Amino acid sequence: MTPAMNRFADKTVIVTGAGSGIGAAAARRFADEGANLVAFDLDDDTMSEEFSDLGDRLMVKVGDTTDADTVNAIVADAAERFGSVDVLVLNAGIADFGTLPETDQETWNKIMDVNVNGPVHFVRAALPHLKESGGSVVMTSSVSGLGGDWGMTAYNTSKGAVTNLVRSLAIDHGKEGVRFNAVNPCVIRTPLTEEIIEDKTIHDNLKQRIALGRVGEPEEVAAAMAFLASDDARFITGVNLPVDGGVGASNGQPPLS
Repeated sequence: MTPAMNRFADKTVIVTGAGSGIGAAAARRFADEGANLVAFDLDDDTMSEEFSDLGDRLMVKVGDTTDADTVNAIVADAAERFGSVDVLVLNAGIADFGTLPETDQETWNKIMDVNVNGPVHFVRAALPHLKESGGSVVMTSSVSGLGGDWGMTAYNTSKGAVTNLVRSLAIDHGKEGVRFNAVNPCVIRTPLTEEIIEDKTIHDNLKQRIALGRVGEPEEVAAAMAFLASDDARFITGVNLPVDGGVGASNGQPPLS
């Protein structure tokens, strides 16, 4: 269903990780609200076809967010093609299970590179354009960036970094007219979480902890992203918004009945 709002008409929105899951839902949401869409992912298995209805409002880019030269080129191409860069949705990320002793240094470095350095590269490249446009950045953090998970040390650390990165950027660049916020989802139904959700024991445990009694959908995260990026949130910056069905409302104790 196309949103009735048109908050991003004539604005250019770059979405990373746009090929599936939350990124694809975000790309569709911003496009449906009138944006010129720059859809970025590691490959183009689905993006050109998925967003073909946008015509001249679409630019598809393939590459690795951890490569600063690639990121610089994408931002420059977007600005040249559409005339501005107004919104970054920095969603690309990876996860891995393991305690610290179980996580080798190569895996640790890869998670930090994708989840932390990737967004940093985009902010560095786009900040001059965002200052000019009075733009906005929305990053995908996680409830794992607000509190720890068992056996996910590297992922928790990376998302904790993203959580505080948006706060630091918000206070450093607010007077320049650029806003920085993050969404902090719990388990969302995406291809990456399909195996977890289909495990009945895990699914039942998740539902027990989620106040709304179900896992989230990508479109629900995308709606929060669109709000934070829009002028409806023009006095909101430095916020980590839980999109978690009420997980964070609990003090952590299990149900007593």
